[in-house]
Amino acid sequence: MHKPYKMPIVRASPDIKVNEPRISKLVILICRLLGRLYLFLFYGIARIVVNGGEKDLFNAFKRALTGESRCIIAFRHPNGGEPQLLSWFFLFKLRVLAARAGVKLPRWPHVVFVYGYEVVRWGGWVARFIMPNVGAMPIHHSKMDSKGMARIQKTIIEGPYPVAIAPEGQVSYTTNAIPRLEPGAIRIGFQVAERLAGKNETCSVEILPLSVHFRFGTWGTLALEKLLKKIEKICGFSNKDRKKILFTERVRQCRDHILEVNEWRYQIKGDIEKPFEERLEMIINAALETAERMMGVKRDGDLFSRMYWMRQLCWDQIFLPGVENFEGISYIEQNTRHLKAGEAWYIGRHIEIVDFCWYFRVPLPTEETNLSGKVEYAQNLWDFANRTMGGAFSDRKNILPRRVIIRAAPVINLSERFPAYQKDKKAAIAEAMSDLEKAYLDCIANANKAEQG
Repeated sequence: MHKPYKMPIVRASPDIKVNEPRISKLVILICRLLGRLYLFLFYGIARIVVNGGEKDLFNAFKRALTGESRCIIAFRHPNGGEPQLLSWFFLFKLRVLAARAGVKLPRWPHVVFVYGYEVVRWGGWVARFIMPNVGAMPIHHSKMDSKGMARIQKTIIEGPYPVAIAPEGQVSYTTNAIPRLEPGAIRIGFQVAERLAGKNETCSVEILPLSVHFRFGTWGTLALEKLLKKIEKICGFSNKDRKKILFTERVRQCRDHILEVNEWRYQIKGDIEKPFEERLEMIINAALETAERMMGVKRDGDLFSRMYWMRQLCWDQIFLPGVENFEGISYIEQNTRHLKAGEAWYIGRHIEIVDFCWYFRVPLPTEETNLSGKVEYAQNLWDFANRTMGGAFSDRKNILPRRVIIRAAPVINLSERFPAYQKDKKAAIAEAMSDLEKAYLDCIANANKAEQG
């Protein structure tokens, strides 16, 4: 008999305040010294290497650090730990590796990351201390943030450090496909190029595409089997003679069971004749509509704008905007706010379903799928079960890789495209977005080719 899934006790809190971003040499030193120990939680003893586009990476940094260019690092974000990994790698290893390749960097490299404002709400005191002191800049997903945008543009223009933005907008849960890209990084880059042109600056604005790939060894195979057994157990499958059941069938029966549980939850009549993706789409829509109904709001727009808005409303009932403390608020008012915070937390469970399931509309792995693909699918299958039970990204089960590969693609020079941008902004942004997606797909193809080889 399994223990019931433990729901947290949620209480309303005063608003989270973080200091204005700045670069503290002391905090940078701390990150450089302790960063690898922190990364052990995400990657164990995995070796972190650059394998693909080394000269593109080193020379992009050199141009940025010498003031020849302004660089935006457009990094893929499929696993969650990419900002921490890249921050440590750039601080600790990049300069040495560049020197070995004959590229001398004029100063210690560093990167300033852009992150969603909600990160400092769920990230705890460590995030609230570290992030503003390494220059990281918050931005709102769901509402106009002119202050945040102005801060980002100012940081890029003044340099010298590259600014890192995830065009996927959030964790995307999949490495071997590009489910969605937001145009923010490209749009910001063109706006910076426009401002520099107005100042008659000669430096160019460059987008550097980066992707991160995990590779697993014997431990990955063992951990994969352990995780799959755990998923089967919570789904009620014993599968004692697992060796006679193909991997694809094992994950299929778990996936379909979790799907049926969600259909029951949202009172959707399941139809086994329909494709999994179509049935999952119905759950996504039902979960979002349920959250909006519970919150008493209705917002027009696409699914992501509605989801981001609902997430913002939920966080704003847990961390109260404009409230610094509960002084002057009666006891009954405080406890009523705690009740509303608890309600917002439960509403947020529906948003977690929407968030994850949109990305989980992927084919089942086959027996021929490489190990990294099987591991990623099993991790996501656990996440499917976890979100169904009320969990969030923090409950994700990560299998430690043997090797982490960073791949870079040639830069996309937005200054060279600026005349086209002046003629037709929409077309220029669309073309740059297409080139960015192609760069990512090339990185994926080359990484998979190297793994198979």
